[in-house]
Amino acid sequence: MTSGTSSPLRVGLIGYGLAGSVFHGPLITATEGLVLDTVVTSDPERQAQARAEFPGVRCAAGAGELWARAGELDLVVIASPNRTHVALAETALRAGLPVVVDKPLAGTAAEARHLAALAEQQGVLLSVFQNRRWDNDFRTLQHLVAQGELGEVQRFESRFERWRPQLKGGWRESGDPAEIGGLLYDLGSHLVDQALVLFGPVQRVYAESDVRRPGARADDDTFLALTHTGGVRSHLYMSATAAQLGPRFRVLGSTAGWVKYGLDPQEAALREGRRPATEAEWGVEPRELWGTLGAGESPLTGGGHPVETLPGDYPAYYAAVAAALREGGPNPVTAAEAAAALDVLEAARRSAREGVTVSL
Repeated sequence: MTSGTSSPLRVGLIGYGLAGSVFHGPLITATEGLVLDTVVTSDPERQAQARAEFPGVRCAAGAGELWARAGELDLVVIASPNRTHVALAETALRAGLPVVVDKPLAGTAAEARHLAALAEQQGVLLSVFQNRRWDNDFRTLQHLVAQGELGEVQRFESRFERWRPQLKGGWRESGDPAEIGGLLYDLGSHLVDQALVLFGPVQRVYAESDVRRPGARADDDTFLALTHTGGVRSHLYMSATAAQLGPRFRVLGSTAGWVKYGLDPQEAALREGRRPATEAEWGVEPRELWGTLGAGESPLTGGGHPVETLPGDYPAYYAAVAAALREGGPNPVTAAEAAAALDVLEAARRSAREGVTVSL
């Protein structure tokens, strides 16, 4: 990639389902220096949707049309079903194209490390879209931990819980291992990544994974207990069958704890068609949703004090990608980090299957 060039970096986006249409397309076009050149989808309705959302964008029915024009592109973003990630990323890298892959990067840590080695060999960027690092609540927690507001963190509870008793269908709920579906690799990819960012490597993994809903084939109610090498214990919950939702975060330290309910507002805003470029207070949360910091008291009875939630900042991911391509800045989420998270997810899958604690 040529540093210092003033022309926009041209992006090819593969996949225009939830990930492509709600997250990647809008965030790419909101980033200075990036232009969405081509959307790859074989669905005529999705092609029409892409053209309506992004006037002037090209549409292609298959990724082969991108590879034929590789010299005209500066970045490929892979937002297609999980089973396609590795093959598409490998093809793009071998074509000399920088790549962003939606999480999970691969089905196994070995595949992730293979892609990382290939990217290094080709001398191009390989980054993984972990947008939840820029959630408002996670950014706030990072700040509290860095400032020592909790003392020494001892226990980290993190939840992505939903009440979806009816199946939606599609590959994410498929029981076919090749699809890499289920909550462990979907929401678990986010939860494990956040735990590793906060508290570092994991030495032991215990998991419970269940298929609760009638007709379901993939895990829809899963729990992970991680022991970090630094001593912190992370308890991670992901569920589609939670009739009552727990706190998004409950973090307990030696001097204080922090409890936060609710979800970052950015996904809901993007789904509603709102865009970062047109909102002055993107990712800002109302005061009544702020988390509570304190010791020895319950936030439900007025204990502790509210802590202002930092704004969520999904646009920061693609801004960092653009800076990496133009200026040699740091990769915002590396394939090595994705592989470390996949080590944990693979251990969790084995733990749940065999009923054992797995050491890494």
